[in-house]
Order: sequence, then C-alpha cells, then structure tokens
Amino acid sequence: MSARELVVLGTASQVPTRQRNHNGYLLRWDGEGLLFDPGDGTQRQLTHAGVAASAITRIALTHFHGDHCLGLPGIVQRISLDAVAHPVHAYYPASGAHWFRNLCDASAFRRTVELTEHPITAAGPLAAPGAPFALTTAALSHPLEAFGYRLTEPDGRRLLPERLAALGVRGPAVGELQRAGALRVGDREVTLAEVSEARPGQSFAFVMDTRLCPGVFELAAGVDMLVIEATFLAADAHLAAEYGHLTAAQAGRVATESGVRTLVLTHFSQRYRTLEEHRREAARHFDGELVVAHDLQRVPLPPRR
Repeated sequence: MSARELVVLGTASQVPTRQRNHNGYLLRWDGEGLLFDPGDGTQRQLTHAGVAASAITRIALTHFHGDHCLGLPGIVQRISLDAVAHPVHAYYPASGAHWFRNLCDASAFRRTVELTEHPITAAGPLAAPGAPFALTTAALSHPLEAFGYRLTEPDGRRLLPERLAALGVRGPAVGELQRAGALRVGDREVTLAEVSEARPGQSFAFVMDTRLCPGVFELAAGVDMLVIEATFLAADAHLAAEYGHLTAAQAGRVATESGVRTLVLTHFSQRYRTLEEHRREAARHFDGELVVAHDLQRVPLPPRR
C-alpha cells in the first residue's frame, strides 16, 4: 500500500514570509493526491518536496481569498504541461465559480488535462468518482463563503493468514471467500468473519479560515488527522473573531472535544516570528499527537485504531 501522509507545502496566512510559503497541502492517500488550498508558489513547493504534478488527482479549495487559491493557475498549467493522463477533480464554493474560471485561464496555455469541476452549493456529501473514500463538506464561518472537507474511508476487514491456513482456505479460494462472504471447504462452510477481523477505516479533516462554528466540530469528529488553522494566539483572540479565524488554543480544544488523534496546526499570521507559543497554547488543551507544521514537512497518518 502506498504511503498515507500529509505533505505540507506552505504554512503562511495572508502573505508568505522568509520562512513560510503561502498555504498548500497535499494529502497522499494510496493512489490519490488531494491538493488543498494551493496558495502562491505551490508549484515550486511541490518541486522542493519531490512530488510530481502527476500525483494530484483532486484539488479542493475552501474559499477564494488569495492565500488559498493564487497557486491554482500554476498548478493547472503544470498538470497540462506534464500531460497528466488522469482526470483531475476540482472542488470549490459555487459562489466563487467566476474566480475559479479566471484563475484557471489566467494566461495563455494549451490545456490538455481533463479538469472536472464540482462546485459546492451546500454542505453534505461530494461526488468523488473512483475514490476509495467518501468526501464530505461542511460550511465554515468566514467573511467569504468557505467550506471545510472531510475524507472517510469505509470500515473493512483484515484477513488472518493463520485462520485461513487452519481452515484450509488457500489460493484462489481466498479471493472467492472475500467476494462471497462464505465458502464451502470440505464438509463445512467457512465464513469471512471466521478468518478476518474488523479493520476500521481512516479519516482526515481539513479546516481553514473560520471562527468556531458547528461545521468545525462536524468535520473534526473522531478523525485520525485534523489539519486546522491556528492563525492567532489567545492574546489576539479579538482579531481572530473579527477576521474569521481560530487561535491555537481554540484548535486544541476542538481536537480534544472531537476526539482527534493527530492535530496539525498551520496557517500562521506573519506577526509571529516563532511558533513555540502556538504549541504551548494548543498543548494546554490537547494531549494527543500535536504537530506545529512547517514548510516541506511530511506528516504520516497515525496507524489504524
């Protein structure tokens, strides 16, 4: 199985700094590559991260402020230049369709990629053709219409080789048992439940630019990994409320109240030169695995429960 990991391409909010590129996050999930909120410079960050443009299978924008979408022209042109053979699905708030089209056609180029658009008009399930997971969205609270994303893998079963051997199930019969759920071996019927154990699906949530709102908790509920903005510190909570953002402390509380396993903080204001206080604030409320993201970091999804 291919790696399941988050590749952090940028962690800055509003403007890039010397240490932080504009937003950008690639979730690698087996054969899928979901690119979230590509800000300015994302194409170059992919190169620094050693990730080919052909790894992108889906693009998901939370909203149309520049630090979350100004990298889209370069990404669309790059996947065309590289003649990416598979379709790329794009998700974005329908209210920003004119910005999406303008960004995709920002300059002259020959489009070769099949870019399938999925404009979002309301919270709920999203079409995800060919994906081994369900993709859903929830509304966030920001001055501009914004949506967060949640990826949920269905529960499955893990085969137990010792049980298969003990009951004489081998070779092509293993596949037949998986497909049918039961199989006659000799004078008895062997069921899939006898030779396997439950394998819980993994889950991931992406929450950017928002105040605390029901959608934040809906997306974060019980996920293995939550990537969430922590633009401000608690001392600047009035700015967070005014501009539609979260503090690191609020992100920590969300993770604890929602039962999150790995919390990834990102989208930091340029007013903060160091991020140790972001870590301390979040850790006061969350005692799970805490990551204060930095550019070009790779964060693996935690092992299955």
